[in-house]
Amino acid sequence: MSPIQNHAQNKAKLISETRRRFEAEYVTDKSDKYDARDVERLQQDDNWVESYLSWRHNIVDETLKMLDESFQWRKEISVNDLNESSIPRWLLEIGVIYLHGYDKEGNKLFWIRVKYHIKDQKTISDKKKLIAFWLERYAKRENGKPVTVMFDLSETGINSIDMDFVRFIINCFKVYYPKYLSKIVIFDMPWLMNAAFKIVKTWLGPEAVSLLKFTSKNEVQDYVSVEYLPPHMGGTDPFKYSYPPLVDDDFQTPLCENGPITSEDETSSKEDIESDGKETLETISNEEQTPLVKKINPTESTSKAEENEKVDSKMKAFKKPLSVFKGPLLHISPAEELYFGNTESGEKKTLIVLTNVTKNIVAFKVRTTAPEKYRVKPSNSSCDPGASVDIVVSPHGGLTVSAQDRFLIMAAEMEQSSGTGPAELTQFWKEVPRNKVMEHRLRCHTVESSKPNTLTLKDNAFNMSDKTSEDICLQLSHLLESNRKLEDQVQRCIWFQQLLLSLTMLLLAFVTSFFYLLYS
Repeated sequence: MSPIQNHAQNKAKLISETRRRFEAEYVTDKSDKYDARDVERLQQDDNWVESYLSWRHNIVDETLKMLDESFQWRKEISVNDLNESSIPRWLLEIGVIYLHGYDKEGNKLFWIRVKYHIKDQKTISDKKKLIAFWLERYAKRENGKPVTVMFDLSETGINSIDMDFVRFIINCFKVYYPKYLSKIVIFDMPWLMNAAFKIVKTWLGPEAVSLLKFTSKNEVQDYVSVEYLPPHMGGTDPFKYSYPPLVDDDFQTPLCENGPITSEDETSSKEDIESDGKETLETISNEEQTPLVKKINPTESTSKAEENEKVDSKMKAFKKPLSVFKGPLLHISPAEELYFGNTESGEKKTLIVLTNVTKNIVAFKVRTTAPEKYRVKPSNSSCDPGASVDIVVSPHGGLTVSAQDRFLIMAAEMEQSSGTGPAELTQFWKEVPRNKVMEHRLRCHTVESSKPNTLTLKDNAFNMSDKTSEDICLQLSHLLESNRKLEDQVQRCIWFQQLLLSLTMLLLAFVTSFFYLLYS
């Protein structure tokens, strides 16, 4: 048995044992303390159980205690029933908490604008519900993908310091939403709050303390690029929170079937497709191609079509994604990331493969956070039962792919009698209930290389083994981990320097006060 199979088997045993023991040791005695929907989900959702196990280092006894505390809290605060009407409208309007943008690692940003929070025991319950509302909303959409918490302490006064509120936020990530925390970026912390954050560190524990990143205007850009930072942080993001509506996860329309130019007609679309085909042929064969405007005879046309077919098959063989997300309606490959080559490599396109695993027609559409950058073909169509659809994604006009760009695939089952033309699909998406729509998100990843020939569509590239690709990914993973550790060491040095400076200032203030009292 391979190490991977052995790991999967052990994981399955731990999940099974956790479910069995929780049912026998906790649900029997405390069934009224839990929401039945949470208990049912625990028995069905492997990822949910695994997130608790992983956070407790696969120690089942500790995991059970954590589940007990988490489930009691979920029922107490009615997490499964939280919606916009559960939160006072003024809290939604003020913008103290919201989701928007991504950090440099591709994690969603969970903003907490502390200056808008005033310590008040009368409203603390509603504010906790607001935190739970946003986290639960995100958890249902992303299913385990981590977030980066942005504690924006700029313009913060003494009235905003609320340790009970901070403790609740930390508990959310320690107990209620395990594995969701990537890091906590603390921006522009006043020196008066140093003592408070020493207490915070004791709540986090030694493992989580390394996730604290204290930053100023210059340092915050080490974690978040300027395009997702507001101007007061030195960024260029024009986003301003407002309600209603809620932030729609940064996915925008139009759907970009033919790129960002919505007025593009069929002729120009056809020319773009032909020129794309020509560019691909040049990459593979390096032969001189006949200009597209030149008329060709039927024989030439046939041979051209065959050649294009061969090229397409080669592209698919090379680009066929290996990882698969297994959703209830569609299997989506790749599972998490779209890999694009750099400009030098010539490998500008990438492929998304959708496979219908239902007995009905499935309608799908693709949205992106950067509609001005990409062409998606097709972006709004349907897939027959048991069939697969290849979606080609390509940057428009040589624009640069960014790690912050995202794609959202939405899918829903259609009735057999429904038509699948453009008009029918438009009407279908207007009427389909939100809870019937499957959603899956993909990140973008650019493969950098100083050797273009390793990523060009040459015949020898198609002979790359899966093992080689895995080795490359493993090496990249180790490199990124080493880089992260180095960043953590640097941040610890900076924090130590800040601590020394604060102590020096306090000592100076004490000595000054002492001499003032002595000689006054």
